[in-house]
Amino acid sequence: MKVFIQNEAGSDIKHSHDEKTLEPKWKTRFSRAYPLPYGFVLNTTADDGLNVDCFVITNQPLTTGQIVDCDPIGLMEQIEDGKTDHNVIAVVQGEGDGFDENTKRILTDSASHVFDHLPFTIAPSLV
Repeated sequence: MKVFIQNEAGSDIKHSHDEKTLEPKWKTRFSRAYPLPYGFVLNTTADDGLNVDCFVITNQPLTTGQIVDCDPIGLMEQIEDGKTDHNVIAVVQGEGDGFDENTKRILTDSASHVFDHLPFTIAPSLV
Protein backbone atom coordinates (compact mmCIF):
# COMPACT_ATOMS: atom_id res chain seq x y z
CA MET A 1 0.00 0.00 0.00
CA LYS A 2 1.15 3.56 -0.59
CA VAL A 3 1.29 5.90 2.41
CA PHE A 4 1.49 9.69 2.11
CA ILE A 5 3.64 11.03 4.95
CA GLN A 6 1.87 14.02 6.42
CA ASN A 7 3.87 14.46 9.63
CA GLU A 8 7.49 13.64 10.38
CA ALA A 9 8.71 11.63 13.37
CA GLY A 10 10.17 13.92 16.03
CA SER A 11 8.21 16.99 14.90
CA ASP A 12 5.40 18.64 16.84
CA ILE A 13 4.08 20.29 13.67
CA LYS A 14 0.86 18.76 12.35
CA HIS A 15 0.42 19.31 8.63
CA SER A 16 -2.99 19.05 7.05
CA HIS A 17 -3.49 18.16 3.40
CA ASP A 18 -6.48 17.63 1.20
CA GLU A 19 -6.31 13.86 1.41
CA LYS A 20 -7.67 13.33 -2.09
CA THR A 21 -5.54 15.92 -3.99
CA LEU A 22 -2.57 16.02 -1.52
CA GLU A 23 -2.57 19.82 -1.60
CA PRO A 24 -1.32 21.43 1.67
CA LYS A 25 -4.07 23.14 3.71
CA TRP A 26 -2.69 24.29 7.08
CA LYS A 27 -0.32 23.41 9.89
CA THR A 28 -0.35 23.77 13.67
CA ARG A 29 1.63 22.69 16.73
CA PHE A 30 0.76 19.72 18.91
CA SER A 31 1.65 19.12 22.56
CA ARG A 32 4.07 16.36 21.63
CA ALA A 33 6.22 15.35 18.73
CA TYR A 34 5.04 12.55 16.50
CA PRO A 35 6.75 9.34 17.70
CA LEU A 36 6.75 7.83 14.19
CA PRO A 37 6.11 9.13 10.70
CA TYR A 38 2.36 9.61 10.36
CA GLY A 39 0.13 9.98 7.36
CA PHE A 40 -2.60 8.23 5.46
CA VAL A 41 -3.08 5.40 3.02
CA LEU A 42 -3.67 6.68 -0.50
CA ASN A 43 -6.88 5.76 -2.34
CA THR A 44 -8.80 4.79 0.80
CA THR A 45 -11.76 6.28 2.65
CA ALA A 46 -12.40 5.78 6.37
CA ASP A 47 -15.72 6.19 8.21
CA ASP A 48 -14.96 9.91 8.74
CA GLY A 49 -14.70 10.49 4.97
CA LEU A 50 -10.95 11.03 5.12
CA ASN A 51 -8.28 8.55 4.13
CA VAL A 52 -7.26 5.76 6.51
CA ASP A 53 -4.66 7.10 8.99
CA CYS A 54 -1.32 5.33 9.31
CA PHE A 55 1.77 5.27 11.54
CA VAL A 56 4.89 3.96 9.79
CA ILE A 57 7.56 2.04 11.67
CA THR A 58 10.92 2.68 10.03
CA ASN A 59 14.51 3.61 10.74
CA GLN A 60 14.61 5.99 7.77
CA PRO A 61 13.79 9.67 8.05
CA LEU A 62 10.55 10.18 6.13
CA THR A 63 9.57 13.73 5.21
CA THR A 64 6.26 15.51 4.80
CA GLY A 65 4.92 14.95 1.30
CA GLN A 66 6.85 11.74 0.71
CA ILE A 67 4.96 8.70 -0.59
CA VAL A 68 6.23 5.36 0.71
CA ASP A 69 5.41 1.74 -0.13
CA CYS A 70 4.41 0.01 3.09
CA ASP A 71 3.07 -3.27 4.42
CA PRO A 72 0.32 -3.20 7.07
CA ILE A 73 1.15 -5.11 10.26
CA GLY A 74 -1.53 -4.01 12.70
CA LEU A 75 -4.30 -1.66 13.74
CA MET A 76 -4.34 0.83 16.61
CA GLU A 77 -7.99 1.11 17.56
CA GLN A 78 -9.05 4.59 18.69
CA ILE A 79 -12.25 6.45 19.40
CA GLU A 80 -12.06 10.23 19.05
CA ASP A 81 -15.02 12.45 19.92
CA GLY A 82 -17.19 9.34 20.08
CA LYS A 83 -16.27 8.27 16.54
CA THR A 84 -14.05 5.49 15.25
CA ASP A 85 -10.63 6.88 14.25
CA HIS A 86 -8.36 3.84 13.93
CA ASN A 87 -4.76 3.99 12.69
CA VAL A 88 -3.09 1.35 10.56
CA ILE A 89 0.37 0.39 11.79
CA ALA A 90 2.69 -0.29 8.84
CA VAL A 91 6.34 -0.87 8.03
CA VAL A 92 8.27 0.33 5.03
CA GLN A 93 8.41 -2.53 2.53
CA GLY A 94 11.49 -4.66 3.05
CA GLU A 95 12.21 -3.46 6.59
CA GLY A 96 10.57 -6.33 8.50
CA ASP A 97 8.05 -6.17 11.34
CA GLY A 98 9.57 -3.63 13.74
CA PHE A 99 6.63 -3.73 16.18
CA ASP A 100 7.50 -4.50 19.79
CA GLU A 101 6.38 -3.60 23.32
CA ASN A 102 8.42 -0.37 23.24
CA THR A 103 6.68 0.76 20.02
CA LYS A 104 3.31 -0.10 21.57
CA ARG A 105 4.17 1.93 24.69
CA ILE A 106 5.35 4.91 22.61
CA LEU A 107 2.17 4.95 20.49
CA THR A 108 -0.10 4.57 23.53
CA ASP A 109 1.67 7.39 25.37
CA SER A 110 1.52 9.64 22.33
CA ALA A 111 -2.19 9.03 21.77
CA SER A 112 -2.86 9.74 25.46
CA HIS A 113 -1.16 13.15 25.38
CA VAL A 114 -1.39 14.48 21.82
CA PHE A 115 -4.16 16.94 22.74
CA ASP A 116 -2.65 18.19 26.03
CA HIS A 117 -2.20 21.64 24.46
CA LEU A 118 -5.97 22.13 24.19
CA PRO A 119 -8.00 23.56 27.07
CA PHE A 120 -9.97 20.95 28.99
CA THR A 121 -13.48 21.69 30.19
CA ILE A 122 -15.88 19.40 31.97
CA ALA A 123 -19.28 19.07 30.36
CA PRO A 124 -22.09 20.09 32.75
CA SER A 125 -23.57 16.58 32.54
CA LEU A 126 -20.32 15.17 33.96
CA VAL A 127 -20.19 17.44 37.02
